[in-house]
Amino acid sequence: MPSLATIAASGFASSIALAVATRHPRVQSVDDALEVRAGRARALQHVLRAAHIGTLPGEPYMHPTIGAASTVLILVTRRAPLLPVLAALAAASIGAILAHHAVKLVYITTSDGLVVNGSLARQVSVDELSSALDKGQVAPAQVSKARHAVAACRFGVPRVHIINGRVDEGLLAEVFSNEGIGTLVYANEYRQIRRARRRDIRSIQQLIQASVENEELLPRSQAAIERQIDDYYIYEVDRNPIACVALHVYPEQKTGEVACLRVRPSHENQGIGRRMTQYVEERAREMGLEKLLALSTQAYNFFGSKSGFSEGTPDDLPPGRREKYEQSGRHSRVLVKKL
Repeated sequence: MPSLATIAASGFASSIALAVATRHPRVQSVDDALEVRAGRARALQHVLRAAHIGTLPGEPYMHPTIGAASTVLILVTRRAPLLPVLAALAAASIGAILAHHAVKLVYITTSDGLVVNGSLARQVSVDELSSALDKGQVAPAQVSKARHAVAACRFGVPRVHIINGRVDEGLLAEVFSNEGIGTLVYANEYRQIRRARRRDIRSIQQLIQASVENEELLPRSQAAIERQIDDYYIYEVDRNPIACVALHVYPEQKTGEVACLRVRPSHENQGIGRRMTQYVEERAREMGLEKLLALSTQAYNFFGSKSGFSEGTPDDLPPGRREKYEQSGRHSRVLVKKL
């Protein structure tokens, strides 16, 4: 019987060889077979034990070298059949390499992305894609890529892109931008709304600068934002702030004001503004507020049609806010939503 060192060396070499080989387009068809075989092999008790032995302390996935060595060792000593689990081992090893090192996985295909529910999906969360797969809403020819994208995100890769390799400089556009081209499949933590911090003040100023110049928003100094930093929320993509909103609370009147809503132009028309408004509305409900206000000179159509606000009057403003409203001389429309 070969020594444990020999088995470990063989497992390591096999893992690296498999990782390199799967980059070749002709091996893509093998991916599908691996997935089927891996699903069958998971039911075998000795494979599960191998995965447990091959898991590093504090890590939820199998390290390729340890996993390969322990699996082969258990199979040999127990005289278990090798072929049913080799595919599963290969998939687990490659997945472990990804989980250890990758921040982005790119599938180069001949299509413009994933077709989900009859239309091209530009961005989709791993949970949304998994649900679409369960419901049979992914184009049949793309099911395998979709399943592998979900698996990669589950392993810990923050985002997976499926792009068209025939697009000129498509890979460069993907690598050097937040959104890229094709379909972005992202882990749930890749996009998030969170409370702003002091280090976000400059980003907030940059986000609202164009709106201030167009007189859509009032200018806000760094000191003014810092004083109310707990009122601000940030929408970030891959840790890059791309939208902001503020919820100013008037506790005596049980009223909140939605303010400083701004989305970076490169991310407009993706429903982010509506999502930010819904988020602060949920926060207002949690605080026990009974009414939301919004003041706008140009965005009243958005608040009315997308967020359910209706026309109000300055009398709806809390006393302190009304005083500021009259001093500004902007004559913004007052919009109200009862919670």
